[in-house]
Amino acid sequence: MRRKIRSQSELGRITRHYRIRKKLSGTKEIPRLIVHRSHNNIYVQFVDDMAQHTLLSLSTGDASFKKEFGAKGGNIDAAKKMGAYAAKEVSKKGISRIVFDRGGYLYHGRIKALADGAREAGLKF
Repeated sequence: MRRKIRSQSELGRITRHYRIRKKLSGTKEIPRLIVHRSHNNIYVQFVDDMAQHTLLSLSTGDASFKKEFGAKGGNIDAAKKMGAYAAKEVSKKGISRIVFDRGGYLYHGRIKALADGAREAGLKF
């Protein structure tokens, strides 16, 4: 299925994401952490690529995240809190190691803050 590309920068991001995805794969024991960002929120998924199954899906727009942190979702502070929150939630399922898939986004700003928050909360990648 073809997607309508809205801008040249989005085309570059999707090209980078395909290049990254060729090399990454998650399993049930070591799932792939997928990051997607929009202007207002950050979305995180833990995926088992072998079974093609999503183990956990979280976002800064979720009521449980807003109740615990009360943060607005489109900034670096919320991304760091989301990383810590995602690490806490996935550790309840007995997972401590992941493969980080930055989704073609450059590793700075909100993406880096999310990764740092997850590392500080105990995830290894």
